Amino acid sequence: MGRRRLSCRGRAEAGARVSVSASFSRRRRAFAGGRFIPLFAFPLLSGCLLDNPNPKLAIETPSSYREARAVPAPPPATDWPRDFRSAELTRLAVDAQAGNLDIAAALARIVEAEGQAEIAGAAQYPTVDADANASRSGSPGTVHSKTGPFHTSASNLFSLGLTASYEIDFWGLNAANAKAGRLLLEASRFDRDVVALMTAATVANTYFTILGSQDRLRIARRNIQTAERVLKAIQSRFSVGTASLLDVSQEESLVDTQRASIPPLEETVLQSKNTIAVLLGRTPESTAIRGGSLESLAVPRVPAGIPSQLLLRRPDIAEAEAQLAAQNASVYAARAAFFPSIKLSASGGVESLLLKTLFRSDAAFGQMAASATQPIFDGGNLEGQFTLQKGKQVELLQNYRKAILQAFTDVENALIAVAETTKHQRLEAEVVAASTKAYQLTEQQLHEGTIDITTVLNTQQTLFQAEDTLSQIKLQRFQAVVSLYQALGGGWTRDRYPVTADDQPATDPGIILPPGVHAAPGEQP
Repeated sequence: MGRRRLSCRGRAEAGARVSVSASFSRRRRAFAGGRFIPLFAFPLLSGCLLDNPNPKLAIETPSSYREARAVPAPPPATDWPRDFRSAELTRLAVDAQAGNLDIAAALARIVEAEGQAEIAGAAQYPTVDADANASRSGSPGTVHSKTGPFHTSASNLFSLGLTASYEIDFWGLNAANAKAGRLLLEASRFDRDVVALMTAATVANTYFTILGSQDRLRIARRNIQTAERVLKAIQSRFSVGTASLLDVSQEESLVDTQRASIPPLEETVLQSKNTIAVLLGRTPESTAIRGGSLESLAVPRVPAGIPSQLLLRRPDIAEAEAQLAAQNASVYAARAAFFPSIKLSASGGVESLLLKTLFRSDAAFGQMAASATQPIFDGGNLEGQFTLQKGKQVELLQNYRKAILQAFTDVENALIAVAETTKHQRLEAEVVAASTKAYQLTEQQLHEGTIDITTVLNTQQTLFQAEDTLSQIKLQRFQAVVSLYQALGGGWTRDRYPVTADDQPATDPGIILPPGVHAAPGEQP
């Protein structure tokens, strides 16, 4: 690659020598002959631009997920938190999209990118400036006469004019910079969608944490009541000599253990509510969250679709692709900087010593000029800029590849989590049912005096732990569903921000679909 760049630079230097010699010959010949000189230089220079600087992606898309059937499916609804059938969660999700400060910052970055795109595109157009001047100057008489008399003279000068300049984008440098600016604007819009999706998922997960902690609090308080009831029964047996002081102390320890589990759960509830307040862009004092129970929610069934659809439904993939396409344009611009820049300029207006004669036809003046500048030696600056942009291109290519691979992995992990937590919840529910039945039998035998206290203690601890574990598994299942929504793009689709043909990547990104797999209707892989 180094040889290719050096040879291109050599061609550029050869073109510069032709151009310089032409500038001297135009002094002796008519312009009609010299104007064809760039046409002879072009073959020496154009070979560099014909090399395609855009790399191939070369990532094969699997035909299906391991944990789901290969069945095309529509994207989730954009208001997917509504699928959990919680009015409060739906309201919080909507409020977060409107008030979240991270989303507001992402919107501000879009405005910044719009400004940068305008700056980058401005070089494609001519610049026109207007100027108006009025001056009065005085000249001492001593500079006009040696002997006198000396008379001081004064004069006025009035002028109005326009100055215009334009750089001919012969090599496409300005167009490439403008394209890079537009694509970075696209990337900033996709970034906003990434932040919005992450915010919605964080609100949902935090809300489920509140509900799960409230469920565990209810279980802990109910277990305290159960343990206290058993403690009274053991104390009654101790009073008649059928139980030992050790039996009483062990049951008291179990009661205290259940009481000690209350503060951490209450802390989690209160701090999670404060976290949601921040996500809503509000203070904790101004946010009221009632909560409830995970039992009152619905568990949505989320179809995964096929991997080729995922590439069109993840804003982070779209962002990485736009950044890579923008960098492709930047590489092209860095390459075009090796070649001559051609500028045209013109100025004209009126100028007069008297204001009343300023607008006469005799006061008009004008000037036109053309210039060409070819870098000859810059200490390696252009070569370094080109190497820098190529390095960034390779970096963003790897980021793009990673975004695609990470997207597939996220879906697979979410599908595994949903399946396994569903299975785990079912098995743990069976544990709770068996533990409840065992405890009921032991408590009955305790009152009858036909069971030892150690068995009662063990049965209680098993039941209490199983109920608490089941509540935590329910929370994990809901969070796994949220992860699946997020992994599938949360209802985002590529056509939300249509990209013009000029802003598409210059080459096919190289995504290979397996045989028989096609994009969904209206989508292009």
